[in-house]
Amino acid sequence: MFVFMIKGYSYLLFLCCVCVCEAKCGYAIILMALYWCTECMPLAVTALLPVVLFPMMGIMESGAVCVQYLKDSNMLFIGGLLVAIAVENWNLHKRIALRVLLVVGVRPALLMSGFMGVTAFLSMWISNTATTAMMVPIAQAVLGQLCATEARQDERELQVEGKDNQAFELDTKRDADSPLERRRKERELKYQLLTKGMSLSVCYSASIGGTATLTGTTPNLILKGQMDEIFPGNGDVINFASWFGFAFPNMIIMLILSWLWLQFMYMGFNMKKSFGCGKKNEGDKEAFAVMKEEYRKLGSMTFAEGAVLTIFVLLVVMWFTREPGFMPGWATVLFNKDGAFVTDGTVAIFMSTLFFIIPSRPFCCGSAEEEEGEAGEEGKKKQKAPAALLNWHVVHERMPWNIILLLGGGFALASGSEASGLSQWLGESLAPLQSIPPFGISLLLCLLVGTFTECSSNTATTTLFLPILASMATAIRLHPLYVMLPCTICASLAFMLPVATPPNAIVFSYGNLKVMDMVKAGFMLNMIGIMTINMGINTWGDAMFQLSTFPDWANITHGTKP
Repeated sequence: MFVFMIKGYSYLLFLCCVCVCEAKCGYAIILMALYWCTECMPLAVTALLPVVLFPMMGIMESGAVCVQYLKDSNMLFIGGLLVAIAVENWNLHKRIALRVLLVVGVRPALLMSGFMGVTAFLSMWISNTATTAMMVPIAQAVLGQLCATEARQDERELQVEGKDNQAFELDTKRDADSPLERRRKERELKYQLLTKGMSLSVCYSASIGGTATLTGTTPNLILKGQMDEIFPGNGDVINFASWFGFAFPNMIIMLILSWLWLQFMYMGFNMKKSFGCGKKNEGDKEAFAVMKEEYRKLGSMTFAEGAVLTIFVLLVVMWFTREPGFMPGWATVLFNKDGAFVTDGTVAIFMSTLFFIIPSRPFCCGSAEEEEGEAGEEGKKKQKAPAALLNWHVVHERMPWNIILLLGGGFALASGSEASGLSQWLGESLAPLQSIPPFGISLLLCLLVGTFTECSSNTATTTLFLPILASMATAIRLHPLYVMLPCTICASLAFMLPVATPPNAIVFSYGNLKVMDMVKAGFMLNMIGIMTINMGINTWGDAMFQLSTFPDWANITHGTKP
């Protein structure tokens, strides 16, 4: 690894002295791609390389590179994460999850659909990793209770049969292949498949749910940042409302198709058994009691949970109404008459600062702690002010600061490609693709990105591919979003390998799954995802973004060589 890095920097010295600007920038991108794929250095450290490479190569000045690391998209990311941290800190996500599962019920198909729906909804707002880490233990506990109850029920039924038939009872005790043993094996096989299906449903729905909102997963924000960087006159074509309008229906379709596929693989389509037509049995009641007890442990909703929920709902409403598209939003009327002064990032930071201002309990209730006042002869007691909903210690521990650097590294690469003329060169080189139908181009690129993201992080994948896709689309006069949008979503659909995403790794660590289980289920889901996204791009996506026409804001002049 050390030799590999030394060789890389040796070639760097050669390029700085000899080669043209496009080649220097291309080398920097290839070097960073190799470092990201092999992880010979931490991903965030690799993302900082443009700060060193671009000034040394004469591509961009240091100041121009550094400002790329804290743009509006980073502020949107930070604000969204602060909301997610507040939700997790007060266990609001667990309360929502258990409440929904209690409504759905515990019959296998309904339980799986409930877990998938709750997981997808939560991962729209908080991290996929945190959602999966919370939901998997709940699923394991419910399935364990169902299995234990069914085992007791089998024993009771066989005991009743044994009392009526003494020969049957003796045979049950002596024979290793007795009815009791056969039922045990059948039950273990049934719940082994059920556990696999439920575990996969949680991790897959976490990845799918993250695609529905602009802040749901990092690639979405990278797309917005790259669009604003490469096409500065795009008129805020990607914002929270427009992204949700396209991605949410796509997420619903993918979630339903994924549920059907996992249901087919691990449970079959026995409507009576799966959906529970008829009375609830004892196993259902006891499993339901497990979830009810978990919900009871949370107690009644506190003031802090209510405050966090209120801020969360207000933030979402403000995002949707800032620039809805079909009518002037509040930001347009109040602030943005002369320019885009207020963005989604402005709203996210404004609302998230309230967590550090609003107390976690009403002032009238006071604090649980009272201290003796140091001043005063009579030793009067003074009451402490209640703590805020969030404090910096909690934020510092839970905030993924490395992702902020990864976002900045991607924006720096895009800016360097423009400044060096590499984007123009790539666009001219990819011009022959104009003879291929747009649908075919989108489908092929989605397959490429979907394969690549199985072996590298989705952040690195989108960071590397999006500037190239933007150059290609401009060269062949294709709407940039026609290829950039589906490829961004495909980067989050890594279902085949345990190492592909943190949710996959979490469910795999429980020991119930083999790699081949994930490959078999994930391959088909990858295909479903790619086809669903391309269907969306050519239907409601086309209507929303006018993807069949080449926009004026995409007709730009690329950076020239220094």
